[in-house]
Amino acid sequence: MHIIARMKSDFKEKFGIPRQSGLVPQLTSRIVFEKEYRSSDALRGIEGFSHLWLIWEFSEAKRDTWSPTVRPPRLGGNTRMGVFATRSPFRPNPIGLSCVELLRVEWDAPDGPALVVAGADLMDGTPIYDIKPYLPYVDSHPQARGGFGSERAGYALDVVFPGELEALIPQEKREGLRGVLAGDPRPSYQDDAQRVYGVAFAGMNVKFMVKDGVLTVTDVQKEE
Repeated sequence: MHIIARMKSDFKEKFGIPRQSGLVPQLTSRIVFEKEYRSSDALRGIEGFSHLWLIWEFSEAKRDTWSPTVRPPRLGGNTRMGVFATRSPFRPNPIGLSCVELLRVEWDAPDGPALVVAGADLMDGTPIYDIKPYLPYVDSHPQARGGFGSERAGYALDVVFPGELEALIPQEKREGLRGVLAGDPRPSYQDDAQRVYGVAFAGMNVKFMVKDGVLTVTDVQKEE
């Protein structure tokens, strides 16, 4: 297995990354190929597809051992499920699968050709092992059952983001950040209205509190 590319995103750490791809379509990121794979020929025809599958590595979740059961955060962190019935990063092989929207190909970028994508759930620097086109006629199954993963579908917090704090975020990043916050970055088992959390996003540390279904941003500081 060879790393063919790495993700360049606004997330320098795991906390705050959307739990699934496509949950925050406003998030944009770049796929930058390793030098030996920077070939325009390798991307010939890719612009004909609106979405792509990424096969990547949970590079921050490597372990020497594995467990047949895990505790999905969305079930409160106490209920155990079979590892192969979840998308937990703690697996025998730490492989991730994400579907992203292809926005454009940067053919002439200094580190190009590179892919600009939307809706990714990968941390900055994540190794990517393969890219495949999404085929709607075989990859889409609207009537599929989602098991316990569907229990919180559509869940979102109301976000209060004071204007003077939001102004500290680059304008092109604000909508994506709001989507991240609305998705509730906290572990499901944490519901302390007095606790201040922080998300590292786009070079900024965004502090917030959550009470009664409302997330309020309390501070924004530039990361050191």
